[in-house]
Amino acid sequence: MSDEFEEVGEVGPIDYLVVEFPGNRMTGEGFPILVDLVDRGLIRILDLVFVRKNDDGSVTGMEIADLTGDGELDLAVFEGASSGLLGQDDLEEAATALEPGSSAGILIYENLWAAPFAAALRRGGARMVASGRIPVPDLVSALDATEGAQ
Repeated sequence: MSDEFEEVGEVGPIDYLVVEFPGNRMTGEGFPILVDLVDRGLIRILDLVFVRKNDDGSVTGMEIADLTGDGELDLAVFEGASSGLLGQDDLEEAATALEPGSSAGILIYENLWAAPFAAALRRGGARMVASGRIPVPDLVSALDATEGAQ
């Protein structure tokens, strides 16, 4: 993986997601969209790991090939996607957000779409000093409040 990031100037922002599947119910509905994002060159998956938090609180890894149990390979295309960024301590920390009896996908990805913009900023001497996300419910509330004030 280090060869791919040899020139740090061309790396886009790196994000992570931890997505919980309550009751270990994974439908696989989002998987084709994830594959499409990769195929279109919008993101590059650096790490993709699935874990299960057992009822006793212990955490175990899950095989990536057939997560929905339907006999079809859901994410076999990502099998072995591992940059080494995620360690066991990261998996344990992510699992603290999970309810017992649930599973989660932990995804680290590079935003390839933003790499040229980020590289141009770095060349100009700019540096990222903060980033974050606005949760969708907060956005909806803010928009509703704006509409109500008009």
